[in-house]
Amino acid sequence: MTQPVEISFTDTAPEKLAEHEGRIALVLTATDRLPGKLPRPTREAATRALESKAGQALKPGQVLELAFPAGMVAELLMLVMLPHGSTQSEARRAGAAIGSRLGKVHTLVMAGGHAQANDIALGLALRSYDFGAYHTDRDDADEARPQVTFLVKKPEELAKVASDAAALAEGVFFTRDLVNEPANVLTTSDFADRLQAMEEIGLEVEVLDEDELQALGMRALLAVGQGSESPSKVVVMRWNGGGDEAPLALVGKGVVFDTGGISIKPAAGMEDMTMDMGGAGVVAGVMRTVALRRAKANVVGLVGLVENMPDGKAQRPGDIVKSMKGDTIEVINTDAEGRMVLADVLWYAQERFEPKAIVDLATLTGAVIIALGHDNAGVFCNDDTFADQILSAAKSEGEGAWRLPLGKPYDDLIKSRLADMKNTGGRAAGSITAAQFLQRFIKPGQAWAHLDIAGVALPPSATDLAPKGATGWGVMTLDRLVRDQFETK
Repeated sequence: MTQPVEISFTDTAPEKLAEHEGRIALVLTATDRLPGKLPRPTREAATRALESKAGQALKPGQVLELAFPAGMVAELLMLVMLPHGSTQSEARRAGAAIGSRLGKVHTLVMAGGHAQANDIALGLALRSYDFGAYHTDRDDADEARPQVTFLVKKPEELAKVASDAAALAEGVFFTRDLVNEPANVLTTSDFADRLQAMEEIGLEVEVLDEDELQALGMRALLAVGQGSESPSKVVVMRWNGGGDEAPLALVGKGVVFDTGGISIKPAAGMEDMTMDMGGAGVVAGVMRTVALRRAKANVVGLVGLVENMPDGKAQRPGDIVKSMKGDTIEVINTDAEGRMVLADVLWYAQERFEPKAIVDLATLTGAVIIALGHDNAGVFCNDDTFADQILSAAKSEGEGAWRLPLGKPYDDLIKSRLADMKNTGGRAAGSITAAQFLQRFIKPGQAWAHLDIAGVALPPSATDLAPKGATGWGVMTLDRLVRDQFETK
């Protein structure tokens, strides 16, 4: 997998800062406070830059660049504005600004006693992500990885805190890699193998094959994948760090490629359907993070891995299938497949683990993009307290999330003449009727939330903390939810 940049912390400044090769970032709390160790020509150039129109317009988290600064060997000097009292998002954005400018050299980040140095480091790590596995003009194995050294006042204390941030960054990177992979590489079997390999970091991992899924009655999930050569699977990942407490269950949609099936999608943009396993990718990233940081919580992650292809064996519009729960589903549109995968896995999670709460994640509907764009995931929840906890976690981590309604009038839209329900209610309130469908597979009294991440998993442009491509949205939010609500104190 793509590894986060290695960051070290020290309180020992280079004896001759002017001779530092590579790049230097100065974290400034004000435009008139430059480090005393700067060579005089550099100080004069930096002062002029900060007094310029561009310098005076700097906002918290923004950077002013000086290429090949006078008086120094360094190839780039970054003046990073971050006043004391800046927000966590601003601090991470400052780190991201540095992370996007690392190159392949040694970067020295002079953060001094800044209270938000850990958030700067996390932002730097997240934004430095670079998925280059398929560029033939580079060989990451042979290229020198960039080095990053933070010059801070209390390096030992910061290093302890930063270890959890490193685990979080690795979880986000794992998710981004999965979402960025092409479907001819990330088949259902390859996906399962990558998850199985996380036994090395302490997770218990179990892979259920098609025969086992058939025996369990997961006919809704199996119907989605029956037109593909790739076998459908369910992978169960367990982290038991919280004693005898009932677990938090995370359930992810893992459609490794979605053609729409017989209800085939338009050709334009179909190449992006490699990201339709984004929910499963987030679940995998969270499980990696909680294992790496040895979370004092019980968390179980379940992902349904299928491929939705048109074939002589594929399910058809008009088919009726029976779910693991026993409810029957009339297939109106084979492109409304993710909810059928989740229906069986949600029921299985409740039957087997009796969780304290469930969160499912899915790139489920285009309708949520129409409603919320690419800045917020749609949040649907049957419990106000649980909804507030999720929204608070998302806000704490700077990941956009917005609650949308549930209700009987929407439920009426998925009534079927022939079966217990239809798998789609049409264009009106499409993301809500999808959530209503999923709620049919939640037991009474079970706290549950559905996160529709179709707009945030693979946005059309770069974000504050990610280059263009997969964002890993949700790993930070759910890790925060585990920390705040499910860890034993």
